[in-house]
Amino acid sequence: MTTFNDLEVSQPIIKALEKMGFEEATPIQAETIPLAMQGKDVIGQAQTGTGKTAAFGIPMIEKINKSIHKIQGLVVAPTRELAIQVAEEINRLGKFKGIRTLPVYGGQHMERQIRALKDGPHIVVATPGRLLDHMRRKTIRIDQVQTAVLDEADEMLNMGFIDDIRDILKGIPEDRQTLLFSATMPKEIRDIATHLMKNPEEIKVKAKEMTVENIDQYFVEVPEKYKFDTLTNHLDINGPDLAIVFSRTKKRVDEITEGLQARGFRAEGIHGDLTQGKRMSVLNKFKNGRVEVLVATDVAARGLDISGVTHVYNFDIPQDPESYVHRIGRTGRAGRTGEAISFITPREMAHLHLIEKTTKSKMKRIMPPSSQDALRGQQQVAVEKLLKTIEQKDLKAYHETANELLQDHDSITVIAAALKMLTKERRNTPVRISSIQPISVKKAQRGKDNNKRGNKRNYYGKRNQGGRGQGGRNQYSGRNRKGNYQKQKNRG
Repeated sequence: MTTFNDLEVSQPIIKALEKMGFEEATPIQAETIPLAMQGKDVIGQAQTGTGKTAAFGIPMIEKINKSIHKIQGLVVAPTRELAIQVAEEINRLGKFKGIRTLPVYGGQHMERQIRALKDGPHIVVATPGRLLDHMRRKTIRIDQVQTAVLDEADEMLNMGFIDDIRDILKGIPEDRQTLLFSATMPKEIRDIATHLMKNPEEIKVKAKEMTVENIDQYFVEVPEKYKFDTLTNHLDINGPDLAIVFSRTKKRVDEITEGLQARGFRAEGIHGDLTQGKRMSVLNKFKNGRVEVLVATDVAARGLDISGVTHVYNFDIPQDPESYVHRIGRTGRAGRTGEAISFITPREMAHLHLIEKTTKSKMKRIMPPSSQDALRGQQQVAVEKLLKTIEQKDLKAYHETANELLQDHDSITVIAAALKMLTKERRNTPVRISSIQPISVKKAQRGKDNNKRGNKRNYYGKRNQGGRGQGGRNQYSGRNRKGNYQKQKNRG
């Protein structure tokens, strides 16, 4: 085990890493950080989910002079989603050093970006097309850049950005340090390494083989707007002793928590904005069983070691496979079995297959349960309570009263009344959860598709969607009276 202290990372970054929940360095971090801190060029062959953002982000931050408000670090990423994600992580890493990072991508107003650039960020994370636009306008000056990073270089090649990458690198001072990360190493990427890098050191890291034994994995394909009802129905059917619900944003954690409480669940949420005291209070309640559902972001849940978690729900599918394995690993501990259920919107199915491929595990599809299914689930919980009482308790003191009841009412009515008393009937309080963008997988075919549409380079760092039709794909479109999801053909 290599810690960040072993890698001689400065204390402000150590403090940020601790706050983010990281103590142990991943293999790509353990190998890249020392080389990059020495100023060497590095080629890292690594998949998504290996921790490469911190691998290049930490050495980059360490070199920056925060009193100089000029761009000293540049990261080029293939898509707006990745640019935003990388910028957020580098901002968190540089928080206590006072380093500011700005994402720059197509689709956002140019004027707004120019105003933000005038504030003097130390690091810019950009998609290639929009970065070149700014360079031509001279609204981004890269003559002070000390460290340049190409993230997911093979993806940028697939998207038709390879010439842009060469133009960008040629515009940066030759005495820069260059770090290149790519899952594969096609010839064009090798050419960049040969001609535009200085004696690069090579690092090869495979994504960790992660086991998900003892965990039954399921997924439900469900539109965004029906996720919350699907969650509460599942909770009623499964009746988990302790469940963790993962969401991608702090805002949604708060909304899901409030929604669950409104419907009568004992739920609490944790995320990075909570004080340490509040976080510990919530976790203690969860460990002691006073809270049955914990709603959390990935960062807040890092390092959680709570036994007895029977179910993990991915309300939002995570960005990378490693996060998925970390999440579901909260259940199925100490030889016990656990269940992991992921809610996947129709547009996220390709991302689900990527996770299955990387983790070498298969998720079973299950249908969204109806409100009737949920009610039956709650009744079954009540039946189990009755049976447990019959098996374990001395009931002689109640026999006389029971006989009196049965003289006036038939046995089915009496048992039905007992079940009704024991069954939790949920308040059907309307709950609104703010929506987020689905995670989409960027396919290698994209560059060719864009060329066919007469759009050689997509400067927005995003796939050209074309028409909205889905070619007759089945999608959920509302509910019938029983609360079941109906399917109809999308006419495109």
